[in-house]
Amino acid sequence: MEFPSPEINAYLHELTPERSEVFSEIEALAAEQNFPIIGPLVGRLLYQLVKISGARHVFELGSGYAYSALWMALALPEGGQVICTELDKAKAELGMKFLESAKLRHKVIYEVGKALDSFARYQGPFDLIFCDLNKHEYPKALEMGVSRLKPGGLFIADNVLWSGRVLDPDDRSPETKGIREFNEKLYAHPELFSTILPIRDGVSVSWKVEVR
Repeated sequence: MEFPSPEINAYLHELTPERSEVFSEIEALAAEQNFPIIGPLVGRLLYQLVKISGARHVFELGSGYAYSALWMALALPEGGQVICTELDKAKAELGMKFLESAKLRHKVIYEVGKALDSFARYQGPFDLIFCDLNKHEYPKALEMGVSRLKPGGLFIADNVLWSGRVLDPDDRSPETKGIREFNEKLYAHPELFSTILPIRDGVSVSWKVEVR
């Protein structure tokens, strides 16, 4: 299965306005090093969801070069904060340089180490949690995340359609199994109202139900 449709993907990219120099620099670096980033289609969605939700306190599980963190930090009001997590110290340091270039470094904390270990040190509550770490860790991230999310907050995850591999019954890899389990838990969770958007590699948006 070829997912997403190359024609639709190309059309959406043609519609998308040019980004600032910093975004373009990270996009070029990611392409050169074959490093996965969310790209501008999902980046714009993150920006929009931060703005719509009025988020001020954001936690990101898996940050790489800070591409997605840049989109979210750009949307945050002054005083807002993104906590980033990255295992690779060199990537984290480069991410911080990109944030400095964009004049957004003051909105971001970078935790270097395993994302879930860093997450365990923060109790929240967070207005928005963005999940883009190792796919076999998605179910654990969700379990930890719901309790750290404020009522009315958003839990967002990338790669939830996993290039269509979620549909392959012969794919029993830990990553694909992790995504399938995560998606099932999203829709079954009593505290979440979830939707999967089929843009790029699939993005889930889950709203933590406000109990009245």
